[in-house]
Amino acid sequence: MKKLFGGILLAVGILIMTGSGLCSLVVIIGMANGGPQMLPLVAVIGGIPFLIGWGLLYSGLRLLKQHRRISNEELDERFR
Repeated sequence: MKKLFGGILLAVGILIMTGSGLCSLVVIIGMANGGPQMLPLVAVIGGIPFLIGWGLLYSGLRLLKQHRRISNEELDERFR
């Protein structure tokens, strides 16, 4: 169950990071004519979902590593 939940967190984190990162990139490229006054707005609106996605990605990776560690310990105990 940890492996499934970790994979779901990993996928959702990647999707959120990709979506918010690409959207922020399009706004930054589009504001070349508007000036740099929108940069803090882009950082707040695009940065918060990006950080949430990064947190989900990190949590998913930790769960997957925890699952591998537990299964290796169980194998060691079985073959002793």
